Amino acid sequence: MSVKIRLQRHGKKGKPFYWVVAADARSKRDGKYLEKIGTYNPNTNPATIDLNIDSAVKWLHNGAQPTDTARAILSYKGALLKHHLDGGIRKGALTQEQADAKLATWLEEKTGTVDAKKEGLTKAQADVKAKAFKAEQDVNAKRLAAAAQAEADAIAAATPAVEEEVAEVEAEETPAAEENNETTEA
Repeated sequence: MSVKIRLQRHGKKGKPFYWVVAADARSKRDGKYLEKIGTYNPNTNPATIDLNIDSAVKWLHNGAQPTDTARAILSYKGALLKHHLDGGIRKGALTQEQADAKLATWLEEKTGTVDAKKEGLTKAQADVKAKAFKAEQDVNAKRLAAAAQAEADAIAAATPAVEEEVAEVEAEETPAAEENNETTEA
């Protein structure tokens, strides 16, 4: 029986969530498995991977072949490196302490790069929010200025009309007053 380390799909439509499992190569994709090794959630940024490294290495020692995606996940979490270092220990090229030190240094570097990516994503989101807020403030300022200008134009348009009415009323009163003056003079 050949064993594969592969992904088993769970989750809903459009939101996949995977289990990393060791399964018989002949079983269905979502069928019976031998052992659940971990989980993989590609919906988050960066993807969330929870992996039992010791169990994965045990299956690799027993000859399990990972699929391409499972190989990438195992490599990302350091299971393939640990399997490689264990091979060096068996051959006598390394001691257990040297292998553990190499794995620890690699894991620290990997954690540093992942944290840097998370910080970069957080900073990028903050920059996008700041730009959107600034653009919104500019639009609001333009809208308020346009409203104030429209109000001033409405007042200015109403003022000449009132002045014209006053002028018309004065013009009507002036001839009548002149007629009264003419009749009194006569």
